Amino acid sequence: MNRPFEASRWKKNLFRRGAMLSSLRESFAQAGFLEIETSVALTEIAPEEYIECMTSSDGKFLRTSPELAMKNLLARGFERICQFGVCYREGEFGRRHRGEFTMLEYYMAHTDYEALRDFTTSFLRDAAIRLTGGTKIVYAEHMLDLGAEPEVICVADAFERYAGKSVEAAERDDDFDELMALKIEPRLGWERLTYLTDYPVNRASLSRIKSDNPKVAERWELYLGALELANAFGELTDAAEQKARFAATMKFREAHGMKHYPETTNFFHSLEKGLPESSGAAMGVDRLAMIFCDEADIAMVRAEEGIEPSEA
Repeated sequence: MNRPFEASRWKKNLFRRGAMLSSLRESFAQAGFLEIETSVALTEIAPEEYIECMTSSDGKFLRTSPELAMKNLLARGFERICQFGVCYREGEFGRRHRGEFTMLEYYMAHTDYEALRDFTTSFLRDAAIRLTGGTKIVYAEHMLDLGAEPEVICVADAFERYAGKSVEAAERDDDFDELMALKIEPRLGWERLTYLTDYPVNRASLSRIKSDNPKVAERWELYLGALELANAFGELTDAAEQKARFAATMKFREAHGMKHYPETTNFFHSLEKGLPESSGAAMGVDRLAMIFCDEADIAMVRAEEGIEPSEA
């Protein structure tokens, strides 16, 4: 349900967003993370099939995520690192999207993607307690309990349960993304945190393949109130495999008339040097603020240029 733009509510939301960020930073500091800052304007960027980057006036790429830079640090011996920072993606604007947005990205060396999931649950629960005094919050007229045991459901089971179709059939019929958006995501995270895990291997991105099930990748996405909040990987550390995946992605981009990116030389060097077994996640800070502020429009939790509190 949409509500009118109210200056007092918008201002209150910005204070709550600030408190949320303070809580997150406290949780990461207590867990031994080093908060870092990496460059926003880059000379190389990871190619992705459906994401376009923006460019600066000097021709550099504005990062869509700090992932490669942070993995370069993992290869240099940093073990627990996090970063809160602005990222950019071309052509994104809506109630849940912005071309400029704030991301929290965090990595843990010598940790698998399931342990990273447990850590994520803990810092979100702690944020709820610090902000509200308890683990239950209201979002979109639903009571969400961040203290409850999270739901963990694999992609294959989610398709059978909510789409009435197997993943294999969805891939064959080329409606995987459509079913995900229309049938599955709207059903996730309406009582508690929901982790959608173990994506098909062709959607592995930068994650490694599960050793006990080569059909799926060590990847999860976190949902709360039908909002996708985070995307996480058991990180791929094989340089040859990563080069092959990036080459395939660039071939896809070229076939669809998308921008050409140069080879990620520095990142490949880090992989060849030796990236430790690690897991990492990227979380949308603005969307998390929407949850804690019970807002349906991302504009209500951001201090954006050109948006005045008096505007409808």
